[in-house]
Amino acid sequence: MKQQIRLLGIDDSPFTFTEKYATVIGVIMRGGSYIECVLRSQVSVDGTDATNICKEMVENTRHRKQLRVVMLDGIALGGFNVVNIQELYSATNLPIITVTRDNPDFEKIEKALRKNFEDWKDRLNLMKKGELHKIETSHNPIYVKCAGISLAETKEIIKLSTIRGVIPEPIRVAHLIASGVTRGESYGKA
Repeated sequence: MKQQIRLLGIDDSPFTFTEKYATVIGVIMRGGSYIECVLRSQVSVDGTDATNICKEMVENTRHRKQLRVVMLDGIALGGFNVVNIQELYSATNLPIITVTRDNPDFEKIEKALRKNFEDWKDRLNLMKKGELHKIETSHNPIYVKCAGISLAETKEIIKLSTIRGVIPEPIRVAHLIASGVTRGESYGKA
């Protein structure tokens, strides 16, 4: 795999549930070392537009032809606005990788979804869809889902794009920018 593979990392900004929208930042990097572009959009907090917003980010960037992989910080943006990674893969023909630090607590997630959404079953099924893989790192493990790419290739891309810690640089930088733009200074872990 090329060291300079072009990756798009996507993360959302901090938000409150009284807000209608959350900012979404995309960062295009060569591997984990060189930022080529920053993209900005927004999703509805707890809405259903995250998949389409991610598609638009990919389709509308001038770097579209060079992109090889899309990496998401988790399976949802703007609260429970769940990304359908299979649909995103089919629409963009780019492999999709979700990365999370923690193994999802689906009992807790189901309880929150049942309490707040009429379509809670659809959201929960979408979140559970596909296999969740635990990847050991030199620090703590991370958990990934992938569409359109093998687990072996996923591990290779994560290793190639992670400079320090456990989170791939495109996602980490997207997190820093989203947090900084929203709060005035970045903070927290990606």
